[in-house]
Amino acid sequence: MGNALSDGRAAGMPGKCSPPGSLKADAALLAGGAWLLLRLLFFLLHLPDGSQVWMQHPLPRVLPVGFRLSWAWKNTGQRRRISQLRGAMRLVQFQAKGSSPEPRIGLEERDGGDVVDLNAFDPSLPRTMRAFLEAGEAALAVARRAQQSGCPSLARSEVSLLAPITGPDKVVCVGMNYVDHCLEQNVKIPKEPIIFSKFSSSIVGPYDAIVHPAETNEVDWEVELAFVIGKKGKHIQESDAMAHVAGFMVAHDVSSRDWQMGRNGKQWLLGKTFDTFCPLGPALVTKDSVSDPHNLGIRCRVNGELVQNSSTNQMIFKTEALVAWVSKFVTLYPGDVFLTGTPPGVGVFRKPPTFLKMRTAVEAKLLLVHSEKEAKEMARNGLDASLILRIKDLLLNSVQTGIRETVHPKGVTTIHRYFYSYA
Repeated sequence: MGNALSDGRAAGMPGKCSPPGSLKADAALLAGGAWLLLRLLFFLLHLPDGSQVWMQHPLPRVLPVGFRLSWAWKNTGQRRRISQLRGAMRLVQFQAKGSSPEPRIGLEERDGGDVVDLNAFDPSLPRTMRAFLEAGEAALAVARRAQQSGCPSLARSEVSLLAPITGPDKVVCVGMNYVDHCLEQNVKIPKEPIIFSKFSSSIVGPYDAIVHPAETNEVDWEVELAFVIGKKGKHIQESDAMAHVAGFMVAHDVSSRDWQMGRNGKQWLLGKTFDTFCPLGPALVTKDSVSDPHNLGIRCRVNGELVQNSSTNQMIFKTEALVAWVSKFVTLYPGDVFLTGTPPGVGVFRKPPTFLKMRTAVEAKLLLVHSEKEAKEMARNGLDASLILRIKDLLLNSVQTGIRETVHPKGVTTIHRYFYSYA
């Protein structure tokens, strides 16, 4: 962890774009400028020909304010977009269409909004989220300045969002971590966290297709709150745990139930870690933007039907407890992903059991509120209830080719577009 960026500049020093003043300040400046202009016109109309009073008047010395007024007018649209962030830091990994395929780091302007290119704002920043988190507070300080700068953003149509974090050292998963999920299975509430894992190769982005493997017939859904480690640690105390957390996001813990619960001695790892079985994103929301991660609405829809609907207040082992427990056994590194368990409503415990089929649209979502009514009320007040994020993916059957489809059939594209604009 350092306090300086790779170019030697200390955190907090100005980058390419210096932060502008507040919207209220600019509004006051515009009003004052209009009043000043009227006084100037009135003065000039009453000035005798050949008068030298003009050069002795204070007005010529304040005319540079006009340049500030012009700048504020030109940047009104950019300011409006930045104001929609409302202080939330939504970090994303993306590829700019038509340019290098290398990932870039950006800030998503609200759920489904445009993206501020942090690597354009400061070329010294790392280009992967894992390296960005390893850079510590210095990198986050640059992101905060970019958030306030008013620098131009990329339209959502110009970028392809990747998973917020790729290639982590580890993906830690927690089983049976919701009280209501334990009741759904009629099992005892665990006294210690049940830990398993996925390989990092299972991670895909929020709009990528889930591939239905030929080796399974029982693919199930699991919406989960995930958090990402931002600071290395071992034997971390619960009281210090949040200092090691970078932020929160939604995960879709796609599961092969026949392998997890039946095949060959119950293969949890194999049943959980097929390629594309860990969609994440689109954004990693920094922890300071989430007042209480353990009091969020958590939802999952399959083809528009609400199948999971609970709250993270049902979690048995909270974020702090999970960090402390797992760090007893292994060192945690920046970028490590924790999937904290799923609420009730999964397909395998339905009567009869229900599983995902080809060309199925799935949406996983976390809310700041617990009811759709509250979410609509927030929307009427111009607030984004989906502060964390939502995942929208499609289950496509690639059994025949063994290759993930990248061009969706026309009907599926329509479904995908519908869920992309879902509110």
